[in-house]
Amino acid sequence: MIDTDLRTEEIFVNMGPQHPSTHGVLRLVLTIAGETVVDCDPVIGYLHSSLEKIAERKTYRQYTTYSDRYDYLNSLGNNLLYCQAVERLLGLEVTPRCQYIRVIMAELNRLASHLLYFAAIGVDLGATTVFLHCFREREAIITLLEHTTGQRLLYNYLRIGGLRNDLAPDFEAGVREFLSYFPQRIEEYNNLYTRNRILRARMEGIGVLSQEKALEYGCSGPVLRGSGLAYDMRRIEAYSAYPDLEFDIPTQPYGDCMSRHLVRVEEMRQSVNIVRQALDKLPRGPVNAKAPRVIRPPAGEVFERVESPRGELGCFIQSDGSDKPYRLHWRGPSFYNLQAYRDMVRGHLIADAVAILASVDIVLADIDR
Repeated sequence: MIDTDLRTEEIFVNMGPQHPSTHGVLRLVLTIAGETVVDCDPVIGYLHSSLEKIAERKTYRQYTTYSDRYDYLNSLGNNLLYCQAVERLLGLEVTPRCQYIRVIMAELNRLASHLLYFAAIGVDLGATTVFLHCFREREAIITLLEHTTGQRLLYNYLRIGGLRNDLAPDFEAGVREFLSYFPQRIEEYNNLYTRNRILRARMEGIGVLSQEKALEYGCSGPVLRGSGLAYDMRRIEAYSAYPDLEFDIPTQPYGDCMSRHLVRVEEMRQSVNIVRQALDKLPRGPVNAKAPRVIRPPAGEVFERVESPRGELGCFIQSDGSDKPYRLHWRGPSFYNLQAYRDMVRGHLIADAVAILASVDIVLADIDR
């Protein structure tokens, strides 16, 4: 008698570390049965840069430029975190104008980061047009940042106690012009992409992560807010000028790829609102406080947190009273968010694995330190 039952054998497939859809040098060891992912083991460690160890051999001022490189899509936010941590060790208060400029720069950097996410997930799911549209607006933001900072990716603009320089003369007018048309561009992206029925079929109900699991893994940012929890360091820590500004914390209840996507879309609208308020309230005055030429914080330790485009970003510094950190540790949100990927991808198709990873929006330099 012929056995007509169809049987499948589980096999291992390496996706990455050279695969373009892994968004960097990430290796995903997929256990598949047919087209279904049975298990996944994310393998990291291909991009170690020893940035935390380098801090022990650099003065506090020298290390500012290294902070850009942890998450190169949030370099201004990294600068902000590191400078705030050192300023807290010193007990140093920065000027009101500096606080507002820092917020403006961090939110513009957040917009540029979310636009790159929007563009990348479009390419991953086969929508090249939205990639080109998003880069059009991202280029406008980067050009504005370049006029003040002189750089287009790793800005090295913030300083302990202030900023490298004040805003460029045409910066405020350029930002206001950009904000005047950008909300309409968000609707354009939604019409092209978010409301596309093919995209919705690829993202709705895919890669569901419950709020309980997200908390167990230590997830934060849009990954956690996409699972229904309004957790945002800008509100919790109330740092810099954020307490003076009104904004909402977007959440979505379903925990799937589309929920994480919609959270980022709404975050772009909220960032536009924050930047407008900060420009309207921008005080006059100096941008630098009186900081010692040689930074030697008293012996002690500090842990500072800010909200990056990917979630809770933390910096721990232990000082021994010298001009160099005794120990520095960086808490990158991408590391914790990636841990949840295994739970998200199990039981889905291989094609869904690409959409789920893109919805997490990791940066490998934020993971391998």
